[in-house]
Amino acid sequence: MKFDTPATTNPIDQLRIVGKPTDRIDGPRKTTGTAPYAYERHDVARNPAYGYVVGAGIAKGRITALDTAAAEAAPGVLAVVTAANAGKLGHGKFNTARLLGGPEIQHYHQAVALVVAEGFEQARAAAALIRVDYAAAPGAFSLAKAREGARPPKADGGGSPSATHVGDFDGAFAQAAVKIDATYTTPDQAHAMMEPHATLAVWEGDRLTVWTANQMIDWGRGDLARTLGLPRDKVRLISPFIGGGFGGKLFLRADVLMAALGAKAVGRPVKVALQRPLMFNNTTHRPATIQRLRIAAGQDGRITAIGHESWSGDLEGGGPETAVAQTRLLYAGANRMTAMKLAVLDLPEGNAMRAPGEAPGLMALEIAIDEIAEKVGMDPVQFRIVNDTQVDPEKPERPFSQRRLSECLRTGAERFGWSRRAAPGQRREGRWLIGLGVAAAFRNNLVMKSGARVRLDGRGIVTVETDMTDIGTGSYTILAQTAAEMMGVGLDKVVVRLGDSSLPVSAGSGGQWGANSSTAGVYAACMQLRALVAKQAGLDPENAVFADGQVRGGGSGGISLAEAAGKEGLVAEDHMTYGDLDKKYQQSTFGGHFCEVAVDAYTGEVRVRRMLAVCAAGRILNPKAARSQVIGAMTMGVGAALMEALHVDERRGFFVNHDLAGYEVPVHADIPHQEVIFLDETDPISSPMKAKGVGELGICGVGAAVANAIHNATGIRVRDYPITLDKLLKDLPRMA
Repeated sequence: MKFDTPATTNPIDQLRIVGKPTDRIDGPRKTTGTAPYAYERHDVARNPAYGYVVGAGIAKGRITALDTAAAEAAPGVLAVVTAANAGKLGHGKFNTARLLGGPEIQHYHQAVALVVAEGFEQARAAAALIRVDYAAAPGAFSLAKAREGARPPKADGGGSPSATHVGDFDGAFAQAAVKIDATYTTPDQAHAMMEPHATLAVWEGDRLTVWTANQMIDWGRGDLARTLGLPRDKVRLISPFIGGGFGGKLFLRADVLMAALGAKAVGRPVKVALQRPLMFNNTTHRPATIQRLRIAAGQDGRITAIGHESWSGDLEGGGPETAVAQTRLLYAGANRMTAMKLAVLDLPEGNAMRAPGEAPGLMALEIAIDEIAEKVGMDPVQFRIVNDTQVDPEKPERPFSQRRLSECLRTGAERFGWSRRAAPGQRREGRWLIGLGVAAAFRNNLVMKSGARVRLDGRGIVTVETDMTDIGTGSYTILAQTAAEMMGVGLDKVVVRLGDSSLPVSAGSGGQWGANSSTAGVYAACMQLRALVAKQAGLDPENAVFADGQVRGGGSGGISLAEAAGKEGLVAEDHMTYGDLDKKYQQSTFGGHFCEVAVDAYTGEVRVRRMLAVCAAGRILNPKAARSQVIGAMTMGVGAALMEALHVDERRGFFVNHDLAGYEVPVHADIPHQEVIFLDETDPISSPMKAKGVGELGICGVGAAVANAIHNATGIRVRDYPITLDKLLKDLPRMA
């Protein structure tokens, strides 16, 4: 099915099941520990061996000697795999560095060996016996130092240009009476998901099956086949349950390759889980940014010039953090400029982390918007509303399909009590300085081709099959809701099978495209199945009514779905593809984040006291799951604002705080009550589901809302994240 004209009334609009707050159908399995994650698949392979990955001890250079003799002689050891005996390996489309290093080393903790043993402890102990000698080479480990040598990338990760120019930015900015020119920084950040990157690999002849933690099944399967030099049909990747990803499991990582190589070497199943330090230094992370914002406005508060430049770094061949993406679309202004520059750094690979581009970009832009609003003398909520637009600011002939940013901000301001906001540094409760902050939320709406197979059996059970993944987001439930709505059955009559490359290829989980795209794929397959059922019942598919487990014609009697399926059952498969509506309309999601903080006037300690998100993101398929997504994203945004930072050892080129003791993330005690409001909205330009997505919108702008609240509480403007107390102490007001 091709979606190339705006959606009209369709079966989803009945909203009998879709759009209702629904408990997760996978919830009982996860809460009882019966949902098997990759490392726990004791049911699929007998007598597995255990692999332990050895990571490089330098960030750049070469291995001059690698002695595995002592490890190979250690108790329980079955094999040691290195680049010397692994055979010829290819390079995946989605990897920047090679997943198995040697003799050349491209980054710290790049995998250089795998010890396979009967037990995990034996493999770990033997790994410590491997002797590796290196010839280290000088490397670039500081974005600030590499900034001058940064160059424009060919394009951003989505193919957009690295720089844009509209009007006369330089002239308009120079002539403006009110303007700001400020630089902001965001640090390297880690996904720090609970479940490690983990894989169980099994060979059957020349066929490889891996149970792994991966968000994008088809991408992972393709890259594993490329790396091992196998035909795609010889590789099967299974990932039905994933314990968090946030973009860190979008791509094939070292655990998958090393498990496959280890299993090949010992002729039996092998399990590999990356130890926590390697999750930080071996896999991907959100790259640090340096961002310069220049904004000019008239006395009426209307932006006359806006410029956003961003610098980020990655390994040779990598890409930029697209931190200027939202600035191209969020606010009006005739004179505009954005530019990205990329430095080559010898740190571990930088890549996607929840809302790549917009999350760090809004951390800077939305502080700058507050700063220019303050200079103009306008309330920051009103300033944002004044500069709203209903068309793409860079291409005014291209309207937004839906854009309710102003309504999000007005609704949030009223609900949050914004009118009680005081001037900076003026509101106190005992030793606590109290402040309110706001930021706009923006994330583009992306859609991807997605397929599904739907089966109807003689019991009236509908089974949905697709390689879509559930990374804790509720995919099982919204796909079941979609099939139930389309086929006129209850959720108890729907079974969902996910996360297996033997199933039809879906959009996968990433980019906020997963829910909308994958449900649209199920919609397409169900339309095919409805036609088959109607034919069996002798009805016109266009007029057939599916309800209460039956199909019937307009006003006439019908038959049960079970009867229509018969003993053989019915099967339909289709995929949803898209036309050029995204060229005619700019499709985006919007929101407003509001935050109240208390700052200890003596110590600079920051406590977040209240949070509110108002989101306009198309049809909300399951409000209960969507709220969970948004409050989880808000929590991550608080972490980014106040504590999360990977600290680089610039002598050795690695992230020092590479565990959950040193890399701080928010815990329950850090997070107050969070309120989420979804505007009642459908977007017929997006898909037949008329949905978009909220999983990444929820983090966009949160960091700046916290930063702006801290400024309102203290009068101190911090432009370098995270906002730790040492950045506040020296400027806190003197206390009697």
